[in-house]
Amino acid sequence: MKYIFSILVLLLTACKSSQQSNYIVCNQTLSSIVNCPENGICSLELIPNKSLEFKMDEFGNSYPVITNGDMVILKYTFKKKPVENTQDSNYTEIVYAELNKNISELTLKDNELETKKLYFGRLCYCKGETGYYPIKKGEFKLTKEAKNTIKVDFKFTIKEVPQIISTINEFISLKSN
Repeated sequence: MKYIFSILVLLLTACKSSQQSNYIVCNQTLSSIVNCPENGICSLELIPNKSLEFKMDEFGNSYPVITNGDMVILKYTFKKKPVENTQDSNYTEIVYAELNKNISELTLKDNELETKKLYFGRLCYCKGETGYYPIKKGEFKLTKEAKNTIKVDFKFTIKEVPQIISTINEFISLKSN
């Protein structure tokens, strides 16, 4: 039953470009997640007309700054269910990618990942093991699966901090306006 509901798309809004394999995302798109660890809640969203930049704070930790722009931000979030009656048990992992407004099929590997501002964030009460890190090792693919569906297939590793999410294998349904 869980999988039937997770296949449904929560919000399907996008504009299709004139080319068959490209999409111009013009409204925020949320997709339900099929492949999420049982102990958490996951979400995948495309956020249009934004730009992504990572800045450093006074302690040398990077953090994301999202501003108005002409790109699309892909944001994948995993929130681990907190332990009841336990303070500071919140745990979140976030993966960001900045994509062109005109989304088309794409394959990037290892050093090429930095061209799309692919970042992994680990947010928790984990002294010395939290923050945002550029993803330098992995393979990121966007492929057209059906008329209005793209597949995100991303396998990656981070050496700076431990991670729960190392694979994102999801579909995003886009509906033409």
